[in-house]
Amino acid sequence: MKYVPINSLEIPRFAEVKTFMRLPNVKTVEDIDYAVIGIPFDTAATYRTGARFGPSAIREISSLIKPYNVPQDVDVTEWLSGVDYGDIPVVPGYIEDTYTRIEAGLDPIVAAGVIPICLGGDHSITLGELRAAAKVHGPLALVHFDSHFDTIDSYFGNKYNHGTVFKRALEEGLLDVEHSVQVGMRGTFYSPEDLKGSRELGFHVITAFEMRKLGLQEVTRQIIERVGKTKAFFTFDIDFVDPAFAPGTGTIEVGGFTSYETLDMIRELRDIDFVGYDLVEVLPSFDPTQITAFLGSNIVFEFISIIAYQKKMRQGSQIK
Repeated sequence: MKYVPINSLEIPRFAEVKTFMRLPNVKTVEDIDYAVIGIPFDTAATYRTGARFGPSAIREISSLIKPYNVPQDVDVTEWLSGVDYGDIPVVPGYIEDTYTRIEAGLDPIVAAGVIPICLGGDHSITLGELRAAAKVHGPLALVHFDSHFDTIDSYFGNKYNHGTVFKRALEEGLLDVEHSVQVGMRGTFYSPEDLKGSRELGFHVITAFEMRKLGLQEVTRQIIERVGKTKAFFTFDIDFVDPAFAPGTGTIEVGGFTSYETLDMIRELRDIDFVGYDLVEVLPSFDPTQITAFLGSNIVFEFISIIAYQKKMRQGSQIK
């Protein structure tokens, strides 16, 4: 059986239950290439909360997305079967219990060879996702788009929140740091030491300031070179994008990237062997026009398009 979105030429976009891109809401790992999963947890945020409503906001506006990706020249419904798997049953206010549930919820998906695409929630959720993915794939290269490093050791004496997630992931052996890269970091800092932390941990870091000097084509080349053929996880914090284009997030930083630049960079990474994706920190209460949620849904569509493109290339090479 093949699972594809509802045809909006037959059933209006404003009708039916809101799933991502109008995919069937089915909890299955049979006959699918990918699953979209909501993780509506936000009580590890250090400033604004409300990203728990991100998955539902992204799903609602995603009904506008059509299946053909022009730059990638791929129709995702032609090449892929996918579902909206629903949400992981998180525990509000209890991050370690939530991590246990994220891991348990994703285990059967990853074990079946299905690629998970998770909708946050704050960035703390990525640790649970990496735990599940690393069980099957081993330590992963991290491709991290963000305006913050998220490698702080602790906040208020607490080891687990959305700013410590990749420090914990390294300590747990979930990441292949020699093939990992963080891009887009910017804003003000507490001290010059803040800029050194991730590099000292082994990440290849390209700040937003450096990206502008290098040019985005060179940045994507460096990402591809850094990751190489290592299996990778793509984590995207919406605050990578400038708040003029994505105001609905918890900790905005000016001087970011446009919607076009963002989508173009993601497309350039289409040959990386990604085994999981997430999109985090969409905060609907600061997104009155739904522009942030819509950009988020388009970013997720680009993730799906990468999966479709790679399957198309594999099948084409087999035919030859």
